[in-house]
Amino acid sequence: MKKEILSMLRSAEGYVSGQQLCNQLKVSRTAVWKVIEQLKAEGYDIEAVHGKGYHLVSVPDVISQAEIESRLQTKWAGCSVFYCPVIDSTNVKAKRLAEEGVSHGTLVVAGHQSAGKGRRGRVWESPEGTGIYMTLILRPGIKPEQAPMLTVLMAQSVADAIQTVTGITPGIKWPNDIVMDGRKICGILTEMSTEMTWIHYVVIGVGINVHQQTFPEELEDKASSLDLAGAQSVKRAELVAEVMKRFEIYYEQFEKEGDLSVIWERYNEMLVNRDREVRVLEPGHEYTGHAIGIDKNGELLVRRENGQVETIYAGEVSVRGIYGYV
Repeated sequence: MKKEILSMLRSAEGYVSGQQLCNQLKVSRTAVWKVIEQLKAEGYDIEAVHGKGYHLVSVPDVISQAEIESRLQTKWAGCSVFYCPVIDSTNVKAKRLAEEGVSHGTLVVAGHQSAGKGRRGRVWESPEGTGIYMTLILRPGIKPEQAPMLTVLMAQSVADAIQTVTGITPGIKWPNDIVMDGRKICGILTEMSTEMTWIHYVVIGVGINVHQQTFPEELEDKASSLDLAGAQSVKRAELVAEVMKRFEIYYEQFEKEGDLSVIWERYNEMLVNRDREVRVLEPGHEYTGHAIGIDKNGELLVRRENGQVETIYAGEVSVRGIYGYV
C-alpha cells in the first residue's frame, strides 16, 4: 500500500483527500493514516490539511522497494523489486532468485553490499547510503554469444539516465564503464547461466557512485561520483527508475533487430576511446592502435599501425588509454 500511496501523492498536482486514498485502495482511513505516518518517519515531508487531504512536499533520497516501485514507468523492467538493506552482493542474490524461477525483469536492489562484485573478481566498494547497487534478472531468447551486447545496452541506458536526471553528459569507456572527468563512476558486471545453444538467465549488476566523497587510496585517481562531478541533489530511486525505463526501450528494440542498431550511433558519440590511441591488453599479447568505434555487435574496432583493423571482443581483453585509465 505504501507504493500506491506514494504514486498517488507524487502524481497529484495538489492535495489528495484521505477519502480518495481510501476509495482507491479499499482500506480504512486509519490504515491510510498509519502509512502516512510511516512515510513521515522515513523522511518524507507530507503536509496534511483538514478538508483538503495530503500533499507530498519533498522526498528524501531513500532507496526502498516502495520508493523505487512508485517511480517506475515500465512494463516489465523492475516488475518485481527485491530490496535488501544489507546484502553480500546483488548479483549473488539475483542468481539465487533466478535459479528459483523469478520472472524476467526482476530487480534486486541493496542499500549496502558487504561483498560487492566487480570484473575479474575485484571488489566493488559499496558504502551505505551513497550509491546505487542493483542487479536486473533477464531471461532472454537470444544465443549465448549475443549476451555481451546486453552489457553494452545497459551501459548506454545508465549513461542516458544520468544525463536525463542530472543534466550532465557522461562518457562511456568501452565496453561498459561510465566515466566523468576521466574517472569511473559506474561499473557493470554481467553473468549468466547457459547451455551450449541457449541461456537460462542473465543477471546484469550495476554499481553507480552517487554521493561518495572519498575513495580508497588505490582508487583515488580512477574513481569519482555524481556528486564530485557536479550533479546536484540526485535522488537515487529516480535514477534507478530512469535506468529501467531506458533499458526496457533499448532491450525491446534489440530483440527485434538482433543487434545494437538502436544505440549504435549514440554509444559511439559518448565513447571516450573513440578516435584515440589505445593499448589493447590480450593475455600474452599487447599492442597499440587507434580506436575507431564499435560495430553493431558492440565490438571495438581498432586500427593497428600497419593499417589492419582488429575486432576486439569484450571479455578477457582490456583496453586502456596510452596515458592512463581512459
